Amino acid sequence: MSKFQAPKGVSEYFPPNSNQFEYVRKQLLRTARLAGYNLIELPVFEDTEVFTRGVGESTDVVSKEMYTFEDRGGRSITLRPEGTAGVMRAVIEHNLDKGQLPVKLFYTGPFFRAERPQAGRYRQFYQVGIEAIGYSDPEIDVEVIAVADSAFKALGLKKYKLNITSLGDSISRDAHRKDLVKYIAGLKLDEATQVRAQLNPLRLFDDKREEIKTAMAKAPLLLDYLNKESKQHFETVQGLLKNIGIEFKINPRMVRGLDYYTGTTFEFDHEMLGAQSGIGGGGRYDGLMASLGGADVSGIGFGLGVDRILMACQAENSLPAVINQIQLFIAPITDAGKAAGFKLLAELREAGITCDMAYGDRALKGAMKAADKSGAKYGLVIGDDEITTGNCELKLMSSGEVISSSLDASELIQKIGK
Repeated sequence: MSKFQAPKGVSEYFPPNSNQFEYVRKQLLRTARLAGYNLIELPVFEDTEVFTRGVGESTDVVSKEMYTFEDRGGRSITLRPEGTAGVMRAVIEHNLDKGQLPVKLFYTGPFFRAERPQAGRYRQFYQVGIEAIGYSDPEIDVEVIAVADSAFKALGLKKYKLNITSLGDSISRDAHRKDLVKYIAGLKLDEATQVRAQLNPLRLFDDKREEIKTAMAKAPLLLDYLNKESKQHFETVQGLLKNIGIEFKINPRMVRGLDYYTGTTFEFDHEMLGAQSGIGGGGRYDGLMASLGGADVSGIGFGLGVDRILMACQAENSLPAVINQIQLFIAPITDAGKAAGFKLLAELREAGITCDMAYGDRALKGAMKAADKSGAKYGLVIGDDEITTGNCELKLMSSGEVISSSLDASELIQKIGK
């Protein structure tokens, strides 16, 4: 056994589980593409300031969880802990906001946080995210939520819930902050918590410690401070969600883990995942682009955790029994059969048929055993008799049924497609 192992806390996928992982990610991306979102491929690492300014210094992500290092040029570099700040940097750098609005982008890939590894919480994890930049319409808010909801439904998930709230505009937040700061000043807090509260008092609503939850039980809630415009926006979002049949619950204490959120904010939770129940979430982040040196353009997006969504699908047993099935497995049992089989593989693959063959010198029994292990739909033995006659027998591996065919690729394609 090798002395080398994957780093602790990495979500690593290999067959057959990787087929399920790939299937889940494809479904998440499919709904984004259907809504007109286009790919943006981002760097895995960025200038550290992209995240300290974009995500917020009061967050656990920035203060405790980032993988930050100095490169050979003495620059502070951070492995991306989330996607939105990097997308905003790219939009600003490449002037994407100067063209057709809204800018609708999706991304996917690994992200990194130095967390204590546990089920559903990894140091390297995978996300699919979307961002809609340029408009603040409530319809855009609901579109983003609906893209995620449609993806979950396409994956057969049923036991998830949507929580929403509004973090209001700057006027609403300023009014709330004054009263919240007064309330927090009357609490007995440790020094580290006091520092967090000074940076962003809303962070205390996100504190998981029971003593802080108790202390914040009677704290003023931002939803009660929404001005007319913010309240109307949030009410319109609720009406639109109801109109398209998306159920939700209002959670006035939800603040999410990142400082850039404003306005509509949301989370999806799955009831079968225990403590790590969040499978995705997001919200509006008006002001984020301006904080990174760009125009003051609004935006909204989400990040969906592929690892946790896969766990949710497995918990609900909602995935197809067979994913990425090989359609045909060729078992050559002579040298001539091997050459003919290899040529046939090339022709079938060119036509879009997923196929493979047994390599090495195998007798009939060993070749068919390989076909069975491959999980292929059909098996095909090629020996000297098949080459001489030009005829063969396709075996439906699930039932043993035999279908006669010629060795001609076009006829095989027709038979396999039935």
